[in-house]
Amino acid sequence: MTQRTPDGILFGIYPGGISGDDAGGLASGPPDDPARVTSALDRLQGPPDRPFLVRAYVGFNDATRLGTAHATATPTAAARYAVRGRLLDLVAQYQSAAADVDGYCDFLAELVEQYGAVTSTLQVTEEPNVTTNPVLDGYYPAVHEAIIRGVSAAKARARELGHTHLRIGFNTTPLFGPAASFIADLTGRGGERFIADLDYVGLDFFPDVFQPVAPSDLPPAVEGLLRHHRDSVLTPAGLGHLPLHITEHGWPTGPDRPAHRQADVVETVVRIIAAQAKRLNLSGYTHFSLRDADSAHPGLFHQFGLTTDDYTPKPAFETMRTLIEQFSA
Repeated sequence: MTQRTPDGILFGIYPGGISGDDAGGLASGPPDDPARVTSALDRLQGPPDRPFLVRAYVGFNDATRLGTAHATATPTAAARYAVRGRLLDLVAQYQSAAADVDGYCDFLAELVEQYGAVTSTLQVTEEPNVTTNPVLDGYYPAVHEAIIRGVSAAKARARELGHTHLRIGFNTTPLFGPAASFIADLTGRGGERFIADLDYVGLDFFPDVFQPVAPSDLPPAVEGLLRHHRDSVLTPAGLGHLPLHITEHGWPTGPDRPAHRQADVVETVVRIIAAQAKRLNLSGYTHFSLRDADSAHPGLFHQFGLTTDDYTPKPAFETMRTLIEQFSA
């Protein structure tokens, strides 16, 4: 059995019921039930002094009003779940067709003011390397500038407010071939200040979801991807010293996607992350997601949950709870 890592993993989960799809739309079903969300979070977290993240998304676009409070898009009123020692993993999306980077930087500063006390990680943009889907931030102009200036704007405001606990970062999907230079391009443009202001880099990855992987090939594929990202992407970009946080991982149930396989995939991936945590400086794992968007819909993007959309646990829920108990920081 894989042993507990020396420092453990910071676990988290996205508890909302909305998921973006690969066509630029949203998969959604019944509304969230805050009481059931809270109950499920309590069960996964275990003791209230155990660190645990709640992932939430809030967006900036050309209609965003500055100087006002910014409500999280999903889950709604996310700060209500930042209790019992839980903190937010807040994703600040950049979706300005007008390339309003100045406004986005002001937006980030306001998020730090509003949510900084209950937030552990503030992610600047979401999957900015993906350029083909309007749900994701790489679709919008000046996204590189938004990351570089946004990270420093958020970090500066956090320092001003004394939020020394607040970590600022950004994420990508797996980067291969010519796309592997995405992060090096950022550090090359942002320079020493950008590198100094970064606290972590995130990775969204979904092995055996969009490209099938045989069960016997999954462990080496996951380990190989993590090593590639550390050794061939982050280190050449001058970010080899930063922790890598798995910001989204999941496996959906549905037709020809049995619930027991979901549990197997979750266990395989988390155990590999735990085994490689020290070698690859893997600081955290956030699961996507707590509940299905719509359990009646057979589509790939509707059934990522550890529970159905009425919060009935699938086998993977108990698997995840056990893994958190074993490997949590």
